Amino acid sequence: MRYLIQRILFYVFTAWAAITINFFIPRLIPGDPVKSLLARFQGQMSTEAINSLYVLFGLDKDASIWSQYIDYWKQLFHGDLGLSFTAFPSPVSEVIGEALPWTLALVGITTIISFLIGTGLGVLAGWRRGSWIDGLLPTTTFLSSVPYFWLGLLAIYLLAGPDSIFPSSGGYEPGLVPAWDQYFIPSAIRHSLLPALTILISSVSGWILSMRNMMVTVASEDYITVAHAKGLSDRRVSLSYAARNALLPNVSGFALALGMIVGGTLLVEIVFSYPGLGFLLFRAVGAKDYPLMQGIFLVITISVLVANLIADVVYLLLDPRTRKEG
Repeated sequence: MRYLIQRILFYVFTAWAAITINFFIPRLIPGDPVKSLLARFQGQMSTEAINSLYVLFGLDKDASIWSQYIDYWKQLFHGDLGLSFTAFPSPVSEVIGEALPWTLALVGITTIISFLIGTGLGVLAGWRRGSWIDGLLPTTTFLSSVPYFWLGLLAIYLLAGPDSIFPSSGGYEPGLVPAWDQYFIPSAIRHSLLPALTILISSVSGWILSMRNMMVTVASEDYITVAHAKGLSDRRVSLSYAARNALLPNVSGFALALGMIVGGTLLVEIVFSYPGLGFLLFRAVGAKDYPLMQGIFLVITISVLVANLIADVVYLLLDPRTRKEG
């Protein structure tokens, strides 16, 4: 319990530091970002909205930096991340809320599938060295070494086309309205197949390699020899003794991968023009949409911290030594 409390306090401190840095970033940007918005939307913004933007960017000459900092935290607690420049007058939270489910559905499900397949194959490859599964490693390692943008473009060239079931871009057919109906859901699934396939190909080898190497290391431990000497079945020794102990590094990697789901999809979504958070960040950077960039960075930071906290809890459950230290 002591260990868990220490980790929670650490992540609370890290979250405070990340949010504080996020507060100062737009205030360190040279120039006046609000003026660029006023030039684009001249006559369409109220005086209150303009004053709100000046407060958001720390350009309010009448307020001290401390009062701005307090107001920033108040805004965060109320879920107010400001107004998006590119989707004006929509709030940033609403714009992020529309893109986030696409990223979570595509990369979240793909990451879980990749982890399960890669870890399972890694257990078999490590336990049965020299088998055909072990021989898959050079191929999967070669595929994972291919730059993702090149792999995505190659997949579009080979598999997408007018008569193919794999669309080359977008999240659904033009003209459809996002809804839980028989038209939109199949279209969304079809558009996610090719990006999901390329993510699987590029990520599964990492799980296989790390799990296989850990299995090889664990298989030489004394307690594995003792388990064999006791007459336990090969399957029980491999799963209950070797795989359980070899799994710990992969659990840490999986938690980090979950945290990077939100922010690590930039190339995937750019190549396939997929309407997720990474593609939204790409457009926000191009349009200098500072409130949107700030909101996305905040979501990414919180996601990584929550994923790491989950990894620590899972570690507590899997590794008794951690509980002893607590």
